[in-house]
Amino acid sequence: MNDRLERLAPLRRIRAGVLDVEYFETGPAAGPTVVLLHGFPYDIHSYVEVAPLLGDAGFRVVVPHLRGHGGTRFVDRTVPRTGQQAALGQDVVDLLDALGIDRATLAGYDWGGRAACVAAALHPERVSALVLVNGYLVQDIRSSMAPLSPDLEAGFWYFFYFLTERGRAGLVADPRGIAEVIWRRNSPEWRFGDAELDRAAEAFANPDFVDVVIHSYRHRLNHVDGAPDYLRHEAALAKLPPITVPTVTLDGEADGNFPARDAADVAVHFTGPHVHRRVPHAGHNLPREAPEAFVEAVRKAASLAGADATTIAA
Repeated sequence: MNDRLERLAPLRRIRAGVLDVEYFETGPAAGPTVVLLHGFPYDIHSYVEVAPLLGDAGFRVVVPHLRGHGGTRFVDRTVPRTGQQAALGQDVVDLLDALGIDRATLAGYDWGGRAACVAAALHPERVSALVLVNGYLVQDIRSSMAPLSPDLEAGFWYFFYFLTERGRAGLVADPRGIAEVIWRRNSPEWRFGDAELDRAAEAFANPDFVDVVIHSYRHRLNHVDGAPDYLRHEAALAKLPPITVPTVTLDGEADGNFPARDAADVAVHFTGPHVHRRVPHAGHNLPREAPEAFVEAVRKAASLAGADATTIAA
């Protein structure tokens, strides 16, 4: 692979809630807004091809580094470095407030898909449409320790690794190495190179990265408490609220951890207009591996905003 990779630059900064958010923006300021949200262990460059394509299509595109990643920083050293789902969702709403955006299409995968899902579930008035990789991503924390099939459990090794102090020490020592193992399992058909991994690993140098990541996995497995400020939100999420906004869900057919499903299997939690698509040869980092399919999903989601409340198989 070419060692000179395209970058999302220049980056901007804005105070948003408890964070000073680092983000990339492109496209016309007056266009409909789409916020693109990355996962773990990845960074904003999952959207290095998607963002300019959407900008050229007339969208205002905002791509933030999530808490604990890249140049995003907490504004107060006393704020808990939580990675819980309610915090991720609130960060999105706070960013919309800071940018003066009333409503936006939210699109993401992994942590970013969860942040989008949470924001839409708790604040549907702020979300015009959703694009989600792997469907409904609100965590059912009360059932989080129920076993899965052994082949699926194998892919989630790092969940349980991070429950231990050995796992914390491993993440401190070699976040890039952990990311590489996860990337190869998550996306067995994606032929990324060292330069691509190095570029993403720059985002892991954030001083809050380890604390946020460790808390995220320990909280989702019900081993630590969340921050008091999010108790009300977590109580609402524990009810697994439906998603009422227009949504396009995507499953990569080459996702090493999340088997691709049919529309009927995905639709359970979506009560608004819903389209489900399977993407051949794409793994977990779907916007990076199949950027054209992701861009089309965003365009479709935007078009669904005025559709009737029904599930559409596409």
